[in-house]
Amino acid sequence: MNKTSRPDHITGMRCTICGRTYLPGEVDYVCPDHGNEGILDIEYDYDAIGRRISPQSLALDKTCSQWRYRPLLPVLPDTPAPAAAVGWTPLYKTDRLAKAVGLDTLYVKDDSRQPTGSLKDRASALAVMKAREAGADMITTASTGNAAAALAGMCAASDMACTIFVPRSAPRAKVAQLLAYGARVFLVDGSYDDAFELCLKAAEKYGWYNRNTGFNPYMAEGKKTAAFEICEQLGWQCPDAVFVGVGDGCIISGLHKGFMDMFRLGWIDRLPRLMGVQAEGSDFLYRCWEQGADPVTFPAIKAHTVADSISAGLPRDRRKALAAVNGSGGAFLRVSDEAILAAIPELARLTGVFAEPAGASPLAGLHAALAQDLAARDETCVLLVTGSGLKDVDATIKACDAEPPVIAPTLDALGNALNNTMRNQES
Repeated sequence: MNKTSRPDHITGMRCTICGRTYLPGEVDYVCPDHGNEGILDIEYDYDAIGRRISPQSLALDKTCSQWRYRPLLPVLPDTPAPAAAVGWTPLYKTDRLAKAVGLDTLYVKDDSRQPTGSLKDRASALAVMKAREAGADMITTASTGNAAAALAGMCAASDMACTIFVPRSAPRAKVAQLLAYGARVFLVDGSYDDAFELCLKAAEKYGWYNRNTGFNPYMAEGKKTAAFEICEQLGWQCPDAVFVGVGDGCIISGLHKGFMDMFRLGWIDRLPRLMGVQAEGSDFLYRCWEQGADPVTFPAIKAHTVADSISAGLPRDRRKALAAVNGSGGAFLRVSDEAILAAIPELARLTGVFAEPAGASPLAGLHAALAQDLAARDETCVLLVTGSGLKDVDATIKACDAEPPVIAPTLDALGNALNNTMRNQES
């Protein structure tokens, strides 16, 4: 995208470290004064946006995707969107789960219903559009799996090429998606952080458009549409708290951006508390938050968790993620892998929503928040499920800890099996 074709509702891109502002096209991704840590935040002309879109205009809009919010997104009016139904996922009121955990009102935002099965489609769809505006013919990203699958799917829907770097340990189901979509895939013999660094170097060397989370400033802009949907689906009422799993930190910072957009436009009168849920084995941001430390200088950790989608030893969007939690009066919550696995069948059996470990982690976090008096019974809470359970079936089998009996095709065999089941339940 050249400087003369920038969207007219963007006023600049501000460095989150030094505050210096650039125009779109003036720099590629980050503030050059701070290297890869100089993450930029997109700034808007809200007066201009308010003349183009409002809750009243949205009430008449029949668009059932995130593109109903296009005037609030950093793309040109004529840039084609991928031919995939991204966004406008359901928000369920879950009375049975609410009763089980001890809340009056609880909702589940089910982003496992995205085209590739995760919330990352929101950002990847925008990445494809920004790559087109930049005149790129190759897009790349590093990912633990979901962002990669999302990019591969959006590229397939847009007839664009992509090169993907994922850790060798990525779940096979996620790698299978990449291959099915026709992506060029490299399994990196190392961690996600290793794959991220390799992707940065490759993009620079070969001139590829870089979709990397916590590096490309537009990715949070795609993810913020989940916040728009939550409030619109609640009749423009803001929930008291939103729980979300946190790895790199881009989703929670995107949610904060979305709620701030609506607040600045006067669509909501307050912000929800953003509750970031981290696994014990990948708790960089929890440690920073608890200690009041600077996330830029805080040392990296060695991350390991069953929830691969939120595994990050050095979260790339850590500065904005910490600001999102602190700025909304929220908290970071640390939960065990055992609690995350237990949340998978609990969520599925009480709501019908089947989540991967990272997608179920908000429920584990809600339990922790209630135990720590960080949430109250009379508050309205939302759990953001970010990925489908089909992404990691091995984790689900481990979580359920059960094997169905094999029986002969006879009623006698069925009767014996039913009796055995009842005896096991009684014991």
